[in-house]
Amino acid sequence: MTYQETIDYLFHKLPMFNRIGAAAFKNDITNTVRLCEALDQPQQKFKSIHIAGTNGKGSTSHMLAAILQTAGYKTGLYTSPHLKDFRERIKVNGRQCDEQFVIDFTERIKPLIEEIEPSFFEITVAMAFEYFVQQEVDIAIIEVGLGGRLDSTNVIHPELSVITNIGWDHMNLLGDTLEKIAFEKAGIIKPHVPVVIGEISAESRPVFEAKASSVETSITFAQENQYVTGWKFDNNELSVEIANSKSDDRIKYALDLPGIYQTKNLLTVLEAVKQLNLKGWQLSHSVVQKALTQVKPLTGLQGRWEIIHRNPLVVLDVGHNIDGIKQIVEQIALSTYTSLHIIIGMVKDKEVEKVLELLPPHARYYFTNAHIPRAMDAKDLMEKAAHFSLKGNIYADVNIALQAALTHAQKEDMILVCGSVFLVGELTH
Repeated sequence: MTYQETIDYLFHKLPMFNRIGAAAFKNDITNTVRLCEALDQPQQKFKSIHIAGTNGKGSTSHMLAAILQTAGYKTGLYTSPHLKDFRERIKVNGRQCDEQFVIDFTERIKPLIEEIEPSFFEITVAMAFEYFVQQEVDIAIIEVGLGGRLDSTNVIHPELSVITNIGWDHMNLLGDTLEKIAFEKAGIIKPHVPVVIGEISAESRPVFEAKASSVETSITFAQENQYVTGWKFDNNELSVEIANSKSDDRIKYALDLPGIYQTKNLLTVLEAVKQLNLKGWQLSHSVVQKALTQVKPLTGLQGRWEIIHRNPLVVLDVGHNIDGIKQIVEQIALSTYTSLHIIIGMVKDKEVEKVLELLPPHARYYFTNAHIPRAMDAKDLMEKAAHFSLKGNIYADVNIALQAALTHAQKEDMILVCGSVFLVGELTH
């Protein structure tokens, strides 16, 4: 098979959550175990860091990868979903895996695929593990796909576990309370593997503490050890000052990820770095500071308050659930513009009304949808939006919507594309 034929096979042969939603989610890790057994347990042959959370796990994963790379470690990075190219999911030192590897791996395990009928995600997890072994990485950052306890990635025994936060997302699969969602995320906490928790709530904290206690491991809450004393968002760049809670020592960091929500992720990353240093990894303050100024070029991170055009300002953000949209709205409030244009498309299994309720009514809206079965029809989205005084027109796809927004916008305006990872991924900029 060619690379394109291989990708078509993976996308269309296998149940894919991106495309069909809950029907592709397996509520056990049996298939991943079978795949890893067939590959001679690759997940046991490299060191790893496991990262879960409702929001922020992608940014946190990329920041940690950038830090480890800058410190001289050969670093694997597994994330999902991808925006443009399937190979974005599997990287070493910021470089996507080779097309030939994807072809060879798929051909090699095709008989097993036909036998056990795994999901797309189960295959890609096993593929990533195999690639990291072949590339002889020093360490790999493994981002959880969905939840934690039953996620396909939960076959690793990492150096460190990280849970960024708990929020409302995938309630149909993870549970309808924050305690239930926290329980699923806590499933990545392993015996004697330290765990770092980013943001905490009254509902999630006791769940995490109980799990850590049951497996006899240490638990650290990032927000208790350091705090943000100040930040500056200027010219779409972010500088943050962090203080130590015990000594009040202060260190400044400049981030090339400008979203103000990155201040929360930064605290989580810094606590993770501290825990890694305690385990013998060599990650100095200067390395951390240098790495955080160049996360995007080092790792290829996209879609987090990503600026693709100026005059007018065009920003992409993959935030799509309640907490993600709250963060976007906070960022909008910090931004300077004359008029605001919002291009939005969502998937049907999100809490669409609760998201729409958060969005600013003063913006001009461009309703559209990604070309996947899960996408909510743009007309339906527009009708729901009207209940919250959000007004605009329908466009056949995100690229047509962007052209319309560029036509209407003045130089001092801002255009924001948000609501769905898949919508942002279909932009051809």
